[in-house]
Amino acid sequence: MRPSLLNPLFAPVTSLPGVGPKQDKLLRYLLSRDETPRLVDLLLHLPSNVIDRRARPKVRDAVPGTVVTLEVTVDRHRPPPPRNSRAPYLVYASDDTGDVVLTFFRAKPGYVEKLLPMGAKRYVSGTLQMYDGTPQIVHPDRVLDEEAISKLSGIDPVYPLTEGLALGSLRRAIAQALQKLPGLPEWISPEVLRRCNFPPIAEALTRVHQPVELTDILPEKPYWSRLAFDELLAGQLALALIRAQLRRPAGVRNAGDGHLRNKIIDALPYALTPSQRNAAAAIADDLKQPVRMLRLLQGDVGSGKTVVALLAAAAVAEVGKQAALMAPTEILARQHIKTIAPLAERAGLRVTILTGREKGKERREIITRLAEGEIDLLVGTHALIQDDVIFKDLALAVVDEQHRFGVRERLALTSKGDAVDVLVLSATPIPRTLVLTYFGDMDISELREKPAGRQPIDTRAVPMSRIEEVMDGVGRALSAGKLVYWICPLVEESEAEGTEHLTNATKRFESLQKRFGDRVGLVHGQMKGTEKDRVMAQFAAHEIGLLVATTVVEVGVDVPAATIMVIENAERFGLAQLHQLRGRIGRGSEASTCLLLYSEPLGEMSKARLKVIRETTDGFRIAEEDLKLRGEGDVLGVRQSGLPGYRIARPEVHGQLITQARDEALRILKDDPKLKGERGEALRCLLYLYERDEAIPLIGAG
Repeated sequence: MRPSLLNPLFAPVTSLPGVGPKQDKLLRYLLSRDETPRLVDLLLHLPSNVIDRRARPKVRDAVPGTVVTLEVTVDRHRPPPPRNSRAPYLVYASDDTGDVVLTFFRAKPGYVEKLLPMGAKRYVSGTLQMYDGTPQIVHPDRVLDEEAISKLSGIDPVYPLTEGLALGSLRRAIAQALQKLPGLPEWISPEVLRRCNFPPIAEALTRVHQPVELTDILPEKPYWSRLAFDELLAGQLALALIRAQLRRPAGVRNAGDGHLRNKIIDALPYALTPSQRNAAAAIADDLKQPVRMLRLLQGDVGSGKTVVALLAAAAVAEVGKQAALMAPTEILARQHIKTIAPLAERAGLRVTILTGREKGKERREIITRLAEGEIDLLVGTHALIQDDVIFKDLALAVVDEQHRFGVRERLALTSKGDAVDVLVLSATPIPRTLVLTYFGDMDISELREKPAGRQPIDTRAVPMSRIEEVMDGVGRALSAGKLVYWICPLVEESEAEGTEHLTNATKRFESLQKRFGDRVGLVHGQMKGTEKDRVMAQFAAHEIGLLVATTVVEVGVDVPAATIMVIENAERFGLAQLHQLRGRIGRGSEASTCLLLYSEPLGEMSKARLKVIRETTDGFRIAEEDLKLRGEGDVLGVRQSGLPGYRIARPEVHGQLITQARDEALRILKDDPKLKGERGEALRCLLYLYERDEAIPLIGAG
């Protein structure tokens, strides 16, 4: 149950005066909410900048083009003539050094008279411009009387907005929300408060939204940092609770004698790499321990994670138990099955796939066989966590590309068995600090080498002005029987505004088809799954030689014979994405080439990205560089999929707070695992405020 103390903050924004249905819709969009946002969502929407209104010159000394606050007397009004509604409403005002015109367009009748009564003294703030030699302010940002200006610091916060939402109305709503802030208990320990110089939460929120100094809104200053630490602590505490739940002593353990694993290893057409052997051994060891496994297996594109996951599934099958492998997309799930099925068959392991595509009788049969224990490993998408999917004895949950799934999905899958072991696969190598941020304290295995026989990839950057040469080269490659990917950022024009110079996949497909005829195919995310599979199969079978695609091929597409990739508008992709895309070639024994086509002029950031991708194919180095260049969103592919980003904490600024939050979370759970007593209550408030309350039911569990 949510602590009742927090109720005022969980009231809908529409309960504030002046926030109606129209604002509700805009705020949902701005704050990424499906339903009406609450006051707490407003308070955690922090400013991106400030306007300094403290300059109060005389009219004569005001500098055009700057924000000024003038103390003036209202002299006369000049409303627009009755037949010309487009003419502005003008108010003439002055001080003892000169005149200023205040201009209002489409002003409501009566509004301006009330705002600026004749003869009254007012403080008017806005950007001053010269018009026909006279100073003027169009639509002043603020018009205040003596009493109102005495209450303001003269520094106004500026917030990220969405089209149609006025800055003034968002400011007013946030100011009202601040008024409703209840007296919150302190959840940070006294020594951390002291060491980090953090203010109380009410002061932090107030100073960020109503700054007294220009620096109050900077992320590195104590006010913002305090809120970032709260958010990180909530995240780390939730992960620690889940881990404590997963780390509970488990009864019967899940690894057998190795007979199935040996059969799989014998069936492999190549030897396992040293890091694959180490990872498989570490997992087998985890499966024998008296506590549940929670391990992250991360490796680069093509480093052989699927085989290691299959060996883990075989280990639990050796003792007659079941495993599940959940992937975020159908393409990925089918890719796993393609790698797993032939090996599993040779070892006598029963493997089946379940996605949204298996329907009716076929689906019912799979579910029956699963419940009767006739399936050893079930591979699928989130179709696996539907209520009617029941395992006879699930012992291992393998979750692929974890950052695309939330905590809820992880819990839903592990709840389908008793003391289920968890193995998380990540195809995007993640820097250590971010592993802590997103997964908490997990054991980690890294696959660092590429399987034997892989050739290096020659990566070059080529300006768009040389596209004709590139096309000629592609023609020669097609004539020599080679398979070529051509990647474009968009499907068709309508997808994004302001992207005129981006080539869309449909257009590029048409132009290449004119040139190379029916040797060209097209796949993109808006096609039906079966249609995508058909084109991919034609490509793999050499029926087409040139595949034009969007980033849908980024994950899980495996055509070892493909050796050339052209990435158009490469400057528009994140490092991790370029690396994932490039990983689709160089999978066979032939040397491969990747051409990065870019539009000039290149910005500094794009230059730096293309330089890194040309220099290295080591995903771990690329992830570290990505973190330096763009912050954490892209390392995890989060910008693309809007996932477990933090709203307030910024890894590049608050990196050192992550480890402190983690240590604090572990200390809390050691001292007070049930979150009882005064501080426990305060911490429950924290989990609710930062939407990490899905971990709360685990406090009493087990």
